[in-house]
Amino acid sequence: MMNGAQTLIRTLVASGVDVCFSNPGTSEMHFVAALDQVPEMRAVLGLFEGAVTGAADGYGRMAGRPAATLLHLGPGLANGLANLHNAMRARTPIVNVIGDHATYHKQYDAPLESDVEGYARPVSGWVVTSQAPERVAGDGARAVAAARAHPGQIASLILPADVSWGAAEGPAPPVEPQPARQVPETTVEAIAEVLRGGEPCALLMGGTAVLREGLMHGARVATKTGAKFLCETFPARLSRGAGVPVIERLAYLAEMAAGQLAGLKHLVLVDTKAPVSFFAYPDKPSYLVPEGCSVHTLAAPGDDAVGALSNLSEALGAAGDSPPVQAGSQPDAPTGPLDAKAVGEALCRMMPEGAIVVDEGNSAGVFVPIFTMGAPAHDWLCLTGGAIGQGIPVATGAAVACPGRRVINLEADGSAMYTLQGLWTQARENLDVTTIVLSNRAYAVLDMELSRVGAEAGGERARAMLDLSRPELDFALLARGMGVPATRATTAEAFSQQLQAALAQSGPNLIEAVL
Repeated sequence: MMNGAQTLIRTLVASGVDVCFSNPGTSEMHFVAALDQVPEMRAVLGLFEGAVTGAADGYGRMAGRPAATLLHLGPGLANGLANLHNAMRARTPIVNVIGDHATYHKQYDAPLESDVEGYARPVSGWVVTSQAPERVAGDGARAVAAARAHPGQIASLILPADVSWGAAEGPAPPVEPQPARQVPETTVEAIAEVLRGGEPCALLMGGTAVLREGLMHGARVATKTGAKFLCETFPARLSRGAGVPVIERLAYLAEMAAGQLAGLKHLVLVDTKAPVSFFAYPDKPSYLVPEGCSVHTLAAPGDDAVGALSNLSEALGAAGDSPPVQAGSQPDAPTGPLDAKAVGEALCRMMPEGAIVVDEGNSAGVFVPIFTMGAPAHDWLCLTGGAIGQGIPVATGAAVACPGRRVINLEADGSAMYTLQGLWTQARENLDVTTIVLSNRAYAVLDMELSRVGAEAGGERARAMLDLSRPELDFALLARGMGVPATRATTAEAFSQQLQAALAQSGPNLIEAVL
């Protein structure tokens, strides 16, 4: 006879979930003990729940299947909500296992009592509290199926302590997830007719459409019809680099994005939504589709976007075409002051084939993508939901998902301080992650936004809220304190030397790039 926790873990493994990022507490101790009975489940400890949920996001984006998280009650879940928000926006499959008080204990309103379901719902597509030990295995199988429903979502299973420790019969068989919806032939033909019409058009791609196969189909369509080829501003995972079709990302700044969309008569959406401004600004539009432009949806989230693009290219007679792809480039070694250009050029020269770049460089790294376009083919993971503190955890999860591929984390200094604990997990698991902290000693994006929202330029007290000096952060020292080898670069030459050494090493390392 097993207990509920044992049946749950065995069910998760049987359903293809064999990694659990964990920060447990008292209510989850039977789940923790059960890990010894199921060695197929890899348990990865994080020192803060935001590092745990962010790691599950990075894992799901790269593995294409969910990891589990193990979180302690409502407050533990609440600590992880920001990165679950990012994962929800990325449509990442995740199975949260959230401990709760024993069912009979909840009536006493103990200090950690909370509305766990209420915390979980805003970021979850599926939420269930398991009510009995004999039901938990079936609930676990359904949670995995819900998380794996195309294109992916967060499923939160709440596990009361007595349900975890109570006697249960055994694991449940896997449940088949909901597949992608097929786009009707009539929709494909209607979009083809729009693109044949000769008016200014653009494809706006996102989600699964901006992986290599979708990009190839989309580039064939764009080349055949002359449509503009655009990508959403912050894709969850973008294939790019030498040999991959080039797609233009929509700018973060609303006025720049409006310029990219100006003059369009038709905007075709492929696994994304119509573009809006990231924030509201006085006297500026929030909806960025130009006046007089018709919006058409080829594939909505949940649809088979890649299949729809393939059918569209065939309908347009472009299925056999060879679309233009990015040429490889090898820029000269950068010299002089260290800036985003120098970082990008050094990365372009040294990035290994198949690297995974996690980009939370924010304002300091905004131009790095421009200088790395011709690097060997790689994946680029973005800050999908805008909640900072994603980069280090997502890089951690991506490295767990893809052993043998180098992960490079472009990390803003302010954002790094939200989830710096993820470095400890990288050291403990010996993960191949190179973190590049772009250190400009400021929340520089907020300095820019101060004027954009129409606030007065601000005096000494206002500027102090955006300044990260006094005292200055020493990221090399902080990283070494968590077991990660680290260096500091203040010139382009020093950065290149340190990057070359870092990429040649196995395991994690960090470079503080002082800009």
